[in-house]
Amino acid sequence: MTSTLLVKPNANCSYNFLSSTVMALCSTFCPRIPNNFRVTPVSSFPSKPLLSLSFKALSSQASDASSQGKFSGQIGFLGLGIMGSPMAQNLIKAGCDVTVWNRTKSKCDPFISLGAKYRSSPEEVAANCDVTFAMLADPESAIDVACGKNGVLSGMGPGKGYVDISTVDGATSKMINGHIKATGALFLEAPVSGSKKPAEDGQLIFLTAGDRSLYDSVAPLLNILGKSRFYLGEVGNGAAMKLVVNMIMGSMMASFSEGLLLSKKVGLDPNVLVEVVAQGAISAPMYSVKGPSMVKSHYPTAFPLKHQQKTCFGISRICFPIHSNCSRSKRAV
Repeated sequence: MTSTLLVKPNANCSYNFLSSTVMALCSTFCPRIPNNFRVTPVSSFPSKPLLSLSFKALSSQASDASSQGKFSGQIGFLGLGIMGSPMAQNLIKAGCDVTVWNRTKSKCDPFISLGAKYRSSPEEVAANCDVTFAMLADPESAIDVACGKNGVLSGMGPGKGYVDISTVDGATSKMINGHIKATGALFLEAPVSGSKKPAEDGQLIFLTAGDRSLYDSVAPLLNILGKSRFYLGEVGNGAAMKLVVNMIMGSMMASFSEGLLLSKKVGLDPNVLVEVVAQGAISAPMYSVKGPSMVKSHYPTAFPLKHQQKTCFGISRICFPIHSNCSRSKRAV
């Protein structure tokens, strides 16, 4: 069974330092970008931090001008996993013309029965759709589906758009953007904040960056899939924001898990702890939703631990140049 971030506490230990465990495990996740896919080399020492939000981010709700119309084009959706499945289903239920693809073809069958079309490759999906969404597990998958054999690139061209909802690092997103733009198509990175249940309920938060015209065009679709969306400017900023959000989430869940275990060890009722936390200053929806299941030692997969490892790797790429710049500044002083 797939392990999740909601790791079962070790009953033989008074503390289960999950944050340390997650950070240690991140060393096993280090996706390599094939050289033939790179647009430009990624420097280990960029002149400025990867997270550069020097502009005012635009938060948009369903009431803004760009969301008043309806998207009438054909929509492609690549990747029908934990997150992609409910998102594609919501688009179909909303009456959108959706074409699906997944590496395991059988996962497409329920969507075909709901009225979706099927194509046998990402290339065919992109060639037959006006805008193509991709929700993929990791940077390697995102690169392969976009740039590999029979990938999205071969089906892209002027007048088309590619929206990558996958959680990847900024360098990967910029690389894919470069290749997509070279075909004359538009690109938008749009990672989401939210897991399986928000995806099912259409309550995701989109963290977008890239071509503003594509953002405006797909706004009605983002409103079907989520409760809010932010436009953050240039490609890379959406990926960075998503990684920072996931870092905070992982830290919160690790400390919450340790607190639940400690409450049991000192003879407290962890159910009462969940209630106390819910009514205090540190209240968070995640604690209220996940807490009862954790108390019962029930850990359904919603956010696999390997994805938090992916976050650790991505955060290290953001932090390393910042740390290096600070170290050089200290030496200069």
